Amino acid sequence: MKKISLLGSTGSIGTQCLEIIRENRSEYSVAALTCGSNVNLLSRQIEEFNPEIAVTANESDAAELAKKHRNVEFFWGREGLIQAAKIESDLVMNALVGMRGMEPTYYAIQEGRSIALANKETLVAGGEIIMAEALKKGVSILPVDSEHSAVFQSLEGNQNRKIKKILLTASGGPFRGFTKEQLSNVTLEQALKHPNWSMGKKITIDSATMMNKGLEVIEAKWLFDVDVKDITILVHPQSILHSAVEFEDGAVIGQMGVADMRIPISFAMAYPQRLYNPKDSIDFFGQASKMTFEKPDLEVFQCIRIAYEASEAGGTYPAVMNAANEVLVELFLNGKIKFTDIPKYIQIILDLHKPAYNIKLEDILEADRNARTEVLRIISD
Repeated sequence: MKKISLLGSTGSIGTQCLEIIRENRSEYSVAALTCGSNVNLLSRQIEEFNPEIAVTANESDAAELAKKHRNVEFFWGREGLIQAAKIESDLVMNALVGMRGMEPTYYAIQEGRSIALANKETLVAGGEIIMAEALKKGVSILPVDSEHSAVFQSLEGNQNRKIKKILLTASGGPFRGFTKEQLSNVTLEQALKHPNWSMGKKITIDSATMMNKGLEVIEAKWLFDVDVKDITILVHPQSILHSAVEFEDGAVIGQMGVADMRIPISFAMAYPQRLYNPKDSIDFFGQASKMTFEKPDLEVFQCIRIAYEASEAGGTYPAVMNAANEVLVELFLNGKIKFTDIPKYIQIILDLHKPAYNIKLEDILEADRNARTEVLRIISD
């Protein structure tokens, strides 16, 4: 039986992970569950899955839950997440949203825990450190993002073959084909309507700006040890091909499937095995009978260009870009800024940044904090 520590159990990835555990009770047990503000759902999850520890965002929520669940040890905040990452387990599923996922990944590696990584910010901000530590500790990092899972699966049996190019697919989001002028008038409601995938609000907005794809380019760079110049984005509206690898001989190997996050989640959970998925298969005579591919418009979706440039600049630039994006997405979700202000202010913050190189964990965390403060200062001026 595989013991799972699930960070972010009440979010989109976390709840789907628990669905898979529910359907495969003889295969999995739960060591830890963590949540942000959804303590009612966490309480129900504790009741069903009986973890050893549980973590909330603040102390008062932990204290309240502890009265009800007396057989579970409770922690809270940053230290709580680190505790959940370090607890004895066979796999840490990091389904946290945003930069708060990086430290738990780092400390899980120090404990030698295998990691299923859905938190892309871990590698965007700290890829250099995280991958070096994972190599040093002999820790496996299994990607959960559908695109990186597809690349990982495409490389199975081809690890010693030279990669010519990674082909990351993107649906194009709800605003595929829009002009700059059209983007300037989009609403929050429009931005939250993704055409193919069901996701949390933050990642849905990132998909609409296509920053999500920019973050995934940087994540792929570190996961698969390739230069970002060798990563090509293919806009593929049907979301059938989830990504592919082109090898030096011209052969292209990719992974296809329905747009169902349970597939990459279960792949990471069961690796090197596969779990049965009761959901529908691809309809090759219906939706999958036609697949199209386009180049992304970097003039309209400027976040892609920004991400490539931040990655090539290196040092603390990617961490600052990520921090600025997180704050700006939250401001957009709260109706404080326009959709097109997101790339605008990310670029301003990057232009002001004085980078550090040869970085340590503390450098990344400091750059992250400073960038967040700077965004709020500039917006309020």
